[in-house]
Amino acid sequence: MAATFFESATQLRDWLEVNHASAAELRWCETAILLEESEIDPLNRPMPRYIAFLRGVSPQNAKMPALKQCFESAGFTDVRTLLSSGNVVFNARASSVEALQRRCEAAMQAELPTSFSAIVRPALHLQTLLAADPFAEFELPANAKRIVTFLLRPPEAVVVLPIERDGAIILKLAGAEVFSAYVPGDKGPVFMKLIEGAFGKAVTTRTLDTVRKCAQA
Repeated sequence: MAATFFESATQLRDWLEVNHASAAELRWCETAILLEESEIDPLNRPMPRYIAFLRGVSPQNAKMPALKQCFESAGFTDVRTLLSSGNVVFNARASSVEALQRRCEAAMQAELPTSFSAIVRPALHLQTLLAADPFAEFELPANAKRIVTFLLRPPEAVVVLPIERDGAIILKLAGAEVFSAYVPGDKGPVFMKLIEGAFGKAVTTRTLDTVRKCAQA
């Protein structure tokens, strides 16, 4: 089962029409389409922006300058690393996220002493995700941390949600993203055990604030 990732305003507009979007959302898309289709030299038109979320990165096993240089060596442009948890933002010619993931991983294997698995999302997809305010429908404690888990693809098996334990809860699955929350406690990252138990270990998780920073970078 394939996930839906929007790489252009036209794709997003078509999806919104099918899913009965509001007039305001459609007007926003029409404006974006006009900008995309303006009389800009196609060779000079900005390339799509993507975010690679790397699994298992920490300051101890990866240096951000080296990671940035690695992606630049692979031909990506306007590369930025955010925070120290393995978030790389870059421009690339439109391609499938699977192809970009393979390209990112091949570059790290060739350039770095340690390689990491990558899960790529178009920036427009993340912006759409955030605009939908995915946690708004849930009543969460004031001190709850909101997190987003990225999957390689939507799960084939049905996962019955919510799943809750020790202050952590998996709230919902939307395509290849999982939305969870937890209240920090003395039992450590219980939410990771919940998520890996439900969706396996080939995933990577970020706070909602980190996803927002990546989408805007």
